[in-house]
Amino acid sequence: MLSEQSVPVVRATLPAVGAAIGDIADLFYRKLFDAHPDLLRDLFNRGNQASGEQQRALAGSVAAFAGLLLENPDERADVMLSRIAHKHASLGITPDQYAIVHRHLMAAVVDVLGDAVTPEVARAWDEVYWLMAHALIALEARLYAQRGVEEGDVWRSMEILDRVEESTDAVSLVLGPADDRPLVPFRPGQYVSVQVELPDGARQIRQYSLSAAPGRSGWRITVKRVRGGGLPDGEVSSWLHANARKGDVLRVSLPAGDLTLTEHDGPLLLASAGIGVTPMLAMLDHLAAAGAARPVTVVHADRTPDDHAHRQEQLDLVRALPDARLHLWYEEPGDGAPEASTGRADLTGLDLPENLTAYLCGPVPFMRAVRGDLLRRGVPAEAVHYEVFGPDLWLGRQ
Repeated sequence: MLSEQSVPVVRATLPAVGAAIGDIADLFYRKLFDAHPDLLRDLFNRGNQASGEQQRALAGSVAAFAGLLLENPDERADVMLSRIAHKHASLGITPDQYAIVHRHLMAAVVDVLGDAVTPEVARAWDEVYWLMAHALIALEARLYAQRGVEEGDVWRSMEILDRVEESTDAVSLVLGPADDRPLVPFRPGQYVSVQVELPDGARQIRQYSLSAAPGRSGWRITVKRVRGGGLPDGEVSSWLHANARKGDVLRVSLPAGDLTLTEHDGPLLLASAGIGVTPMLAMLDHLAAAGAARPVTVVHADRTPDDHAHRQEQLDLVRALPDARLHLWYEEPGDGAPEASTGRADLTGLDLPENLTAYLCGPVPFMRAVRGDLLRRGVPAEAVHYEVFGPDLWLGRQ
C-alpha cells in the first residue's frame, strides 16, 4: 500500500506522468543502455527495443501498477506481477539490477517532467517504484527457491537431441541435458529462455513455449522464424533455423511461466492462433497422456494449413481425448482442409459449457477478440487466462 502522504501526490501527478510515460520510457532505456551497453547486447531484446514494444510495455505496466495502488489499495496486482516475475526469473534477473533500473528511470522522470518533480513528487514515485520492485523481487525469490537454485542461476547447457521441420516457418527442437543434471519438471503451458551468440558477439535471449507434455525424454520447443515484413527479421529465430542442428548445445533457462493447466475436471477451452498453438499442444499432450475425460474445446486459427505448425499432431491429440472437439479457421484453407472454416476465429456458434476455464495464446488482436466473445457469453474474466509472446502490451488494459 502507498503511504498516506504519497496517495494524494501520486493521484495528482498520475495524469501528467501517464501522459509522458512513453517519453520517460524512451529516455530511460537510452540512459540505461548508454551506462550499461552490455544489457542491450546480452539481456534485452534488441528487436523489441527497435520496434518500441519494450518501451510501451514498461510504460503500461508502471502506469497500471500506480493506478491499481490508488484504486484498489487493499488488493495485490498478482496477475500482472506474476507474469513479469516469471519472465524475469526465466532471464535470471537478480535484486541488484532493480537499483540500476531505479537510478536511470527516476533520472528520466526528472528530465522529462522538469520542475514538476518536486522533492515530494520524487519521494512519492520512488515509493511506487520500490513497492513494485520489492513485490517482484519477493515473487522471483520464491520462484528461484521452488527450483532449488540461487537467485539468477537458471541457465543450463542443453543438447539438441532432434530437429523436425513442423511447417513452412516452424522447426521443433528436442533438448536434453548436456551434462549429468536431470531434466527439471515443468507444468504444461510453461516456457524456457534460449540464449544464442549472434555474429556480432551479442548474446540475445528469446522465450519459447515447451510444446510437448512433461515427462517426455526431453524438452521440446518450437521456433517460428520471425519475418520482419519491412522490419529486420527475428535475430534469434533466424539464427536457430539456420544453425541449430542435432548434437549442438544451447544455453537454456529453467522453465517458467504462469499460464499453466489447472488440475480440476471442469471443461476447458484452448484457443490459439499461429505459433500460439505451442503451449496448447503441451496441455493437450498432457491431457491425452493422463487419459483425461474432461470436456475440451480446441480452437485454432492460422493463415493456411501449411502454416499451421504441428497440424497433424494437434488433430491426433484431439482425437485421443474422449470429449474433445477441434474447430479450425484458415484465412486461406485451400482444398486440403475441408473440416476448417474460412476467415478468422469466431466463437459465436460454438457450444460452450458452463464453468469453462479458457486459455488463450496468439497475437494480441486475436486474444482480445476471443476474450471479448467469452465475456459477452458470460464467462467470468478470472476464468480467462492468456500468454503473450514478447512484451506484454495487454497489461492493465484487459
